[in-house]
Amino acid sequence: MQRLAVLTSGGDAPGMNAAIRAVVRSALARGFDVVGVHGGYQGLASGDLRPMDRRDVGGIIQLGGTRLGTTRYEPLKTVQGRERALTALREHEIAALIVIGGNGSQSGAAALHAEGAPVIGIASTIDNDLEGTDISIGATTAIDVALHAIDLLRVTASSMKRAFLVEVMGRHCGYLALMAGIAGGTEVIVIPEADTEPASVAQALRAAYDRGKSHAIGVISEGAKYNADLLTQYFCTHRDRLGFDLRVTKLGHIQRGGAPGVFDRMLGTLLGAAAVDAAVERRYGTLIGMRDGKPASAPLADVAGKTRPADTRLLALAHMLAM
Repeated sequence: MQRLAVLTSGGDAPGMNAAIRAVVRSALARGFDVVGVHGGYQGLASGDLRPMDRRDVGGIIQLGGTRLGTTRYEPLKTVQGRERALTALREHEIAALIVIGGNGSQSGAAALHAEGAPVIGIASTIDNDLEGTDISIGATTAIDVALHAIDLLRVTASSMKRAFLVEVMGRHCGYLALMAGIAGGTEVIVIPEADTEPASVAQALRAAYDRGKSHAIGVISEGAKYNADLLTQYFCTHRDRLGFDLRVTKLGHIQRGGAPGVFDRMLGTLLGAAAVDAAVERRYGTLIGMRDGKPASAPLADVAGKTRPADTRLLALAHMLAM
């Protein structure tokens, strides 16, 4: 009987457990033995592979985080690190390795596949910046968390007639900020894909008051040229001229936590099952993602090292609706 291994790597994302559950139960149903790799690529390199059965993934579909744990294993970028991982795959007689993770994780998967490993990736990152998929596991739940925070802050902002900046995660991709900003009806959105000067942010917030609003809210991507810290410095320096108070809320890793929403549970389930299908068909070296509403695959070699930017055309819509 062939043995399939599954691991989660990089930043955790709501819905990873749904994917793990789908991989394990689908693989068992297709006749594989299944082992879980604990601690991501680091766990693989150290040989921390443990058998899994159906009961090991019972009651986890609604949980955030990852049942298998995760790490960022920098040695995988080296020949020696990859050789330790490849040795573990050989010693444990792994016929297929499924890697659930984002950009760095799939770059590692591509590197291992280039050296002969039977690897299949599943797109999972709250940043939603992976090539080869329209949406990644965790992104919609992370947006919901940000949106809930914006809704709550709007109450305080209105009561105290203040302006708020909400900084969300996203590294070099502004997808989370863009979606949360539009859905949250914020007055300004700042993302890495479109440089926005501090003076423009101030003007947009000031204009909200001029239109008679009792508050103003901006959502800022952490990877923007002018992030929340730099914008705060600008507003402090020019406070007397701007004429209004500003408060900043950084959501940070809060966006990774919490229970996955229905979409991420379904996405993890569909992609997990599709990854096992790929293993049965020996379609190694592929990333399993979602395209046009259906699970689809893309070559890992085409995905590795690339990021998909947010759609800046939506900024015009956001600006129009904020008027």
